[in-house]
Amino acid sequence: MVPKVENPEFRVALRGGALLGSPRFNKGTAFTVEERKAFGLTGRLPSRVNTLDEQCARAWDQLMTRETPIRKNSFLQSLKDQNWVLYYSLISKNLRELVPIIYTPTEAEAISNYSHLFRRSEGLYLTFCDQDTMEEDFLEQTKGRAIDLVVCSDAEAILGIGDQGVGISAAKSAIYTLIGHIDPIKSLPVTLDVGTDNEDLLNDNLYVGWPHRRVRGEEYDQFIDKFVQLVRKYFPHSLLHFEDFGVTNAQRLLARYRDQHACFNDDIQGTGAVTLSCIMAAVGVTKSKLCDQRFIIYGAGSAGLGIAHQLRDAIVSTDNLSPAEAAKRFYLIDKHGLIKESLGSSLIRDSLYENGFVRPDEEWEGAKTNESGEVGLLEVVKRTKPTVLIGCSTHAGAFTEEVVKAMAEGCDRPIILPLSNPSKLVEVDPADANKWTEGKALIATGSPFPPTKMPNGKDYIIAECNNALIYPGLGFGAMICQSRRMTDDMIIAGARRLASLSPALEDPDNALLPDFGDAPGINFEVAVAVAEQAIEEGSAGVDWKKEDVRERAKERKWQPIYGEYVYDPEGEQA
Repeated sequence: MVPKVENPEFRVALRGGALLGSPRFNKGTAFTVEERKAFGLTGRLPSRVNTLDEQCARAWDQLMTRETPIRKNSFLQSLKDQNWVLYYSLISKNLRELVPIIYTPTEAEAISNYSHLFRRSEGLYLTFCDQDTMEEDFLEQTKGRAIDLVVCSDAEAILGIGDQGVGISAAKSAIYTLIGHIDPIKSLPVTLDVGTDNEDLLNDNLYVGWPHRRVRGEEYDQFIDKFVQLVRKYFPHSLLHFEDFGVTNAQRLLARYRDQHACFNDDIQGTGAVTLSCIMAAVGVTKSKLCDQRFIIYGAGSAGLGIAHQLRDAIVSTDNLSPAEAAKRFYLIDKHGLIKESLGSSLIRDSLYENGFVRPDEEWEGAKTNESGEVGLLEVVKRTKPTVLIGCSTHAGAFTEEVVKAMAEGCDRPIILPLSNPSKLVEVDPADANKWTEGKALIATGSPFPPTKMPNGKDYIIAECNNALIYPGLGFGAMICQSRRMTDDMIIAGARRLASLSPALEDPDNALLPDFGDAPGINFEVAVAVAEQAIEEGSAGVDWKKEDVRERAKERKWQPIYGEYVYDPEGEQA
């Protein structure tokens, strides 16, 4: 039986139109008769008092009249601007259908048209040319608020569509609330506008961002550091989430700040953590170990390198190998082919050298190469006989029939994870991967795909290796225990908890990860595991025992329900 949730009481200073215009406090037609009288709303609303369920039914009917995903996205954004509780309640009741509308893949289209769809500002915009007033602007936006989460982006590498200049990180914050139980008033989405190199935007008269070439180098670093120090100064126990930073900055910034503050980069650590969970589940099906696997990662950008780091660190932690020994199990491929020593430092990032992911040339003597001397994917598959093939390249169709069949010849149950988003950029359609391996492959994708048929006629459910299955829980766990850092062991603990909930562990032909519709409950379990690990390792800023974490976490969950309002001129206004 689900316990009854008590409606919170709020002392509110807003009245009349100001109250109806506050998305945090507005209830629309759900204001009670008593509240309408107390807050001067009687003549501003029609007579009937609706329940939240009735409002959701009406909003759903209105949403269904919008025929395209982008129009549905626009409607939901408008609803969010009016009424937070109704917005989050509606989506919570329809997670499978609506998260793809407010997040991947539709949000990519919304952001690419951000300037033309712009209606109302949301969050905090910090622009390079206005950095002299950064602290003043920061404090004005956060006045009277206890911020637990800061989601920031410089919009250089958004959702597979690249440099978009300016586009608020609100969608990511919304997922934290929907699935991770974060109170939206304690979340701050931030745009760090350092310009754009996108010619279409620079030539667009309606572009709402700073129409300037993207700032780089020392000036960029100083701007970012000024922002980070404000977060550290005023909200020392918050989680700082880096989102959609370009490949030249993402890993570098995370490395610079992760020992100073609780920092998280979803493109690196979130993608790595959910992929780790997926592979842990697959390893459970094959009854092997992480250290037994041979990994090919096709696409060595932020996501691919983040996955490699996460898997390597988990092998070190779980199987007690040295980092150097664990790194020998990885073969990374980018647009220049296999990453090996002869590519030279001009084409290989320092982090690849530092982490041992650059293959020695002597391994590849006699290897078949293309006209440019590159060792391609098929040759790497044939020579290494991988057990795990991961795609994060946005190179549609890269896992060809020949590649997949060559992999299947080398292992009994190949683990194939084409993770690129959106679905049109996937490295292989899971139906094809299933067919070409005669149903042997263990498959997960980055975007939703329908089930595919096994040779025995049974449906094989394609797991969605979606970061949202884990990053909200990782964040919520770090926030509730006020962790000073987001450590590798905290992330691995969360990934291990998610993997333990895999349906495939009960039935090897079932999905590798839980259904996305169960994401809120799954992320709560992840959060508990993360907070328990933080307490065990001494990273937590609270004086709790591990056995207290679950109840403490329940107490801190935000849920989309209407509170009871008492008018108080000294009450809340934000």
